[in-house]
Amino acid sequence: MKYLFVVLVVVLIGATAGAQKVSKDKIALGKTLFFDKRLSADGTTSCASCHDPATAFTSKDAVAVGIMGRSGTRNVPTIINAKFSASLFWDGRVRTLEEQVRQPLLNATEMGLESEAELVKRLSSIPEYAQQFRRIFPKTGITLDNVAAAIAAYERTLVSIDSPFDRFIKGDKNAISENQKAGWGVFREKAKCIECHLFTASSPLFTDFNFYNTGTVVNNPKFANVVQRAAEIKARKSADAGSLAHDPDFSVLGRFLVTHDEKDMCAFKTPTLRNIELTGPYMHDGSIKTLLDVVRFYNEGGRKNPHLHARMHPLNLNEKEINDLVEFLRSLTSDDILRQVQSTKPQSR
Repeated sequence: MKYLFVVLVVVLIGATAGAQKVSKDKIALGKTLFFDKRLSADGTTSCASCHDPATAFTSKDAVAVGIMGRSGTRNVPTIINAKFSASLFWDGRVRTLEEQVRQPLLNATEMGLESEAELVKRLSSIPEYAQQFRRIFPKTGITLDNVAAAIAAYERTLVSIDSPFDRFIKGDKNAISENQKAGWGVFREKAKCIECHLFTASSPLFTDFNFYNTGTVVNNPKFANVVQRAAEIKARKSADAGSLAHDPDFSVLGRFLVTHDEKDMCAFKTPTLRNIELTGPYMHDGSIKTLLDVVRFYNEGGRKNPHLHARMHPLNLNEKEINDLVEFLRSLTSDDILRQVQSTKPQSR
């Protein structure tokens, strides 16, 4: 276990080495932008309004809420450790944090700016920003790409691996409780959670970054006509996955919006389990409130539908195993993130 932990740390620290080359000024600018509501059309919403440090850079709402109180269609994923993700958003439609940042800024439901020109005009009118962008991006100044680059630079600093479980893996047998140790066994063996929520020396984030239909989509009133909607997407080959993800009629299709492959029908990305205790409500639609209910959902085998993934089946866990598994998940809460959550005032709207 000690060797596994050392390799785990080397992987994460090595991956952050590039961030050290990014100027502190660029990161500081990105952080300021991240918390600035002036980047939204009505001045009510910042990146942090949804990715709130007080809730482990997620939201307490079931789905994202943007300008004018407009509700989105999906739950807000944490951006802690997002720099290591192979793809971003629940449907994996982009591969870099820069691409991820750009979309909410210009989305009518989220931050609502109509164009890059509007963003540039708004920031150019603020002397502090005009000066900072000239210094940090001397050739290009204020552009959408540079705003995204700065915010992404800040987001890449949000890394956390200091949980009790990590100390246990390092060799501290007393770092987690006996119930949590039993839950770790259930996680790996009987429940086989580890098949999707992968944990290895080279992949320590408790996700395989793949996409699965677990059946939560059955709760969506639009699910009944999913085949018809899929046919519409195939007919509209130029359809934009980003726009459709915010459309209540099409969001249910999940990864299919990106690949147009039937195996991806209503499939959504496996989320990281790190800090999962702090990031409820759960699932891509925020439809499950507690970790206990999430475990019960999987214990029942999800919800049947024609596209349910083959890995989904009843687990036959007893009450003790269910409770031990929940306790294990709590051992993945990082000390630094817990302190931040406990000491940070929630973002206001």
